[in-house]
Amino acid sequence: MSWLVEVDTESCIGSGMCAGTAPDHFELVAGVAQAKSSSVEPDEDVVDAAESCPVEAILVKEAASGEVVAPKD
Repeated sequence: MSWLVEVDTESCIGSGMCAGTAPDHFELVAGVAQAKSSSVEPDEDVVDAAESCPVEAILVKEAASGEVVAPKD
């Protein structure tokens, strides 16, 4: 199983919460968050990063089903 990670760069405010929470998976480039890879193995740090984003610019989905893993409402 793998997850797909998307960052809405239009919504991102560059707070850096994701890079601080999951530095193996996110980085800030020119003040905007980017996923280091669009496909990742399940990792609780990725969920934590998506949940901690102040503008919910990060979306994590199961690759096979498309079910949203994070953020949860």
